[in-house]
Amino acid sequence: MPGWTSSDRVTIYDVAKAARVSTATASKALNGSGRMAQETRDRIKRTAQELGFRPNSLAQSLTRKRSFTVGLLTNDTYGRFTLPVMAGISEGLIDHGVSVFLCAVEDNPDLARIHVDAMLDKQVDGIIATGRRTDKPLPVDLSGLAVPVVYALTAGAADGVTLVPDDRQGASEAVRHLIAKGCRRVAHVTGPRNFGVVHERALACSDALAAAPHVAALGTFNGTWAEGWGHEAVALLWARSETPDGIFCGNDQIARGVVDALRERGIGVPGDVSVVGFDNWEIVAAHTRPPLTTIDMNLKELGRQAGLAVMRLVNGETVEKGIWKLPCSLIVRSS
Repeated sequence: MPGWTSSDRVTIYDVAKAARVSTATASKALNGSGRMAQETRDRIKRTAQELGFRPNSLAQSLTRKRSFTVGLLTNDTYGRFTLPVMAGISEGLIDHGVSVFLCAVEDNPDLARIHVDAMLDKQVDGIIATGRRTDKPLPVDLSGLAVPVVYALTAGAADGVTLVPDDRQGASEAVRHLIAKGCRRVAHVTGPRNFGVVHERALACSDALAAAPHVAALGTFNGTWAEGWGHEAVALLWARSETPDGIFCGNDQIARGVVDALRERGIGVPGDVSVVGFDNWEIVAAHTRPPLTTIDMNLKELGRQAGLAVMRLVNGETVEKGIWKLPCSLIVRSS
């Protein structure tokens, strides 16, 4: 348009003037509201596009009583799980013009309450609660808030929306992969018994082995979520009369310890023993020697779905309550 420079900010008034309509009509056309001829609505949108008009988020929020921010509350201060979840949330919400406001609460109820109050003071449109365990809630009650709440990778309210990886499906994939690779003696080395995911993955492992009568199940061995436990587990297994040719590990750190301990004993991986981990924590899995075959919990996709779910709730749409189990993926490397 003549007279315009790249530094000029195009306003709704400019769009209305160029389209020869009132400011109110232009606003309704661009917001998809109001009654008008489709030809008029299309002409106004076309004019806005030609002028390079970008809606003012603050003005929209004042009109719609929205802040275009979502609060993300977590006790995963290390960020192992929260960072990929947050990346997925941001990816899912970017097209909605929504930003994410992150608060780490550790396991401190008082700190958690302060952060929730701060989020409400900032008038967030919704809250996503996430953590490092699917069987434990955050140290704060999020029921009865004035904004929608979605839970991801943490225990949620019974009447809420909770997204978690399908641990049983992922564990089944891992064991079936070992069997497909020709393993005939399979052990499961995993984390502490008091974790829900440990129980779920162990059940799936047992079921998958029971469905393959030609494969011997050498048992489940519980320890800590650490490489050191992987070393200890190999010592325990090789003190027995029957040793495994396939080991399914409850996380990638344990698996890395197992692989290192086998190599120290001169046992080839995967030539003598095949190993599969769980998590696809790339900094561990990709740098294990050999690189680790593992189960990816698809946390980025889980975050994206959580973000979309909270937006649907914000927009007043019906969202199915309960636990949503998202599928895991087998990532084949060299172990």
